Amino acid sequence: MQRERVSENVYWFQSDVYAQVTAGVVVGPQWAVVIDTLALPEETMSMRDFIERDLSVPVRYIINTHYHADHTWGNCFFPGATVIAHARCHELLEERGIPSLETARQQNNLLRQVKIVLPHITFASGELTLRVGKKNLILFPTPGHSPDGISVLVEEDRVLFAGDAFMPLPYVVDGDIDDITTSIRKIARMGLENIIQGHGDIILRGEIDAAVKENLTYLTNLKKIVKSAMRRRNPYEVLETVSIEDCGKSGVYLGGLAETLHQRNLLALLNRWSETSSKNSKK
Repeated sequence: MQRERVSENVYWFQSDVYAQVTAGVVVGPQWAVVIDTLALPEETMSMRDFIERDLSVPVRYIINTHYHADHTWGNCFFPGATVIAHARCHELLEERGIPSLETARQQNNLLRQVKIVLPHITFASGELTLRVGKKNLILFPTPGHSPDGISVLVEEDRVLFAGDAFMPLPYVVDGDIDDITTSIRKIARMGLENIIQGHGDIILRGEIDAAVKENLTYLTNLKKIVKSAMRRRNPYEVLETVSIEDCGKSGVYLGGLAETLHQRNLLALLNRWSETSSKNSKK
């Protein structure tokens, strides 16, 4: 697990095991707030040990940026902590998270000690504010990667924990391409010092504009290519030939996982839009 101090009392963690997934902690004088957990129990417990032993504070709150397993399944390793998330996150963890964990347990013994901890405090719109020592955390919706996505701004430091609303490669299989475009544009206007991506490395102030432009260009190209393929006789065959580089991104992102995610994006958009087109033609 990688670890870095981002600003005073703000730390970032990155998994060495799964897709460079990230988490964070904001530390106050008496307690800390964890922002997401890591993919596997060992790394989440290592993060917890650093907070409790090295920083000498207990974790009082956990903020889940969305319901996906690699950001929430570590909640259970912070017993007694209050979990905060979007209202939809609570629903999706119940509907999808619990059965997904049951299936995963049968395939991975490391997950047998994991249990789903549902959010205790939720909000559906607007902002939620949490004070941690001298830090003001502002939680607000950033959907698109998933319908329940939120981001967390450390107001004084202009550091944003963006969850998967911002990644080296935008991923919309469980979300909406227009929503994530809106979320990225919103993030771009915030005057940030750092963006903590849900996966991948920290984006520094001087890199933000280029990262935003690259992500928006990718999404624009993705839409154009899928819409063009839908006008062809064999759209699936057409999309099989479209590389991530054709859409303006590099396949080396996320340890080489980016090309696979890109192909899933193409298929998800094609399936979704084909289904919508079919429904509309029947009306």
